[in-house]
Amino acid sequence: MNSFLLAVQFLTIIPLKIKEVSEKGLANSAAYFPLAGLLIGLLLLGINYFTSILSLPLLTSNIILVVSLIVITGGMHLDGLADTADAFLSGKSKEEMLLIMRDSHIGVMGVLSIVSVILLKIGLLVTLSAALKPIALILMCVLSRWAVVLVMFLFPYARKDGKAGVFIRGIKKEIVILALGLACLFAFIAGSFMGLVVLLIASGCAYSGGKFTSRKIDGITGDTLGAAIELTEIVVLSALVLFNGG
Repeated sequence: MNSFLLAVQFLTIIPLKIKEVSEKGLANSAAYFPLAGLLIGLLLLGINYFTSILSLPLLTSNIILVVSLIVITGGMHLDGLADTADAFLSGKSKEEMLLIMRDSHIGVMGVLSIVSVILLKIGLLVTLSAALKPIALILMCVLSRWAVVLVMFLFPYARKDGKAGVFIRGIKKEIVILALGLACLFAFIAGSFMGLVVLLIASGCAYSGGKFTSRKIDGITGDTLGAAIELTEIVVLSALVLFNGG
């Protein structure tokens, strides 16, 4: 239970206030990232239900959902996406890219990446049928959090220090297997065999993204993990739009 609560505290702004945290405890919490993703998805389902009761316009409802997701996660993953975009699109060396990601200021490419991802999420959600949207909300939150567990296990840390390094150094096969089991379970419950297919697509894209990142900076960072969550959410929604007939 403590590992799950740590996962929720790390991935959301829910004020659990767990103060005594060991490195091993943090690493073990990665096993419950998909479960934390399920919690986020259920919160979005509740918001979606509330907007439907109010009979809000479809576009307005989906904007509220995307903004709510940003609020629940504290914008942390979008921040990572922006830093990654600023670094990778700078044309600089590996060392300079790592410095750019540490810079608290956001550049033009970072702003554009945030705007693009938000617009894409809204547009993709609008495209989905009413029956498929609840499935999409669950799958996008669960599978994107599973994706970072996979990436942390497969690729090295690009820095000598940093919070993400605690997860990457401590992650073990048992953690990944439990996370995968939870991701498979939730994907199947939410979307049956379609959910499992989307899980495979998300995993493949996460691996490709990790490979690309490793070529750029010889590993991954906390910022690239945030970017992986944001981009995997886009991948999941895109796959479901295709299943929905475009």
